[in-house]
Amino acid sequence: MKKKILIVDDEKNIRLLLKEELTDEGYDVILAEDGAVALRLIREEKPDLVTLDIKMPGEDGLSVLRKIRETDYDLPVIICSAYSVYKSDFAAVAADHYIVKSSDFNELKNKINEILGHKS
Repeated sequence: MKKKILIVDDEKNIRLLLKEELTDEGYDVILAEDGAVALRLIREEKPDLVTLDIKMPGEDGLSVLRKIRETDYDLPVIICSAYSVYKSDFAAVAADHYIVKSSDFNELKNKINEILGHKS
């Protein structure tokens, strides 16, 4: 059975690009444009891993991360942000890993494969 990944990012192009990259790696991918949709999809879809942007309109990623940890502490979460400054934020420590966004998705794909035990 394919592992399911939830990508949470307010930028549509990033969501679609990551979906394509991770689908090519053999994952089922679902998308959320904000924290409210992400929390609903976590309940409904039961993903195996979440990638989470920090800077989003409305509820930011760190707040969403806190809510995820309150209800599903073992769900792996990778923060994927363009801002490395949050890497040292205490709230970000609750994530399983922190990756600074770039045009090269290899670091993210490698970390996902490592966490989910997937061989590409």
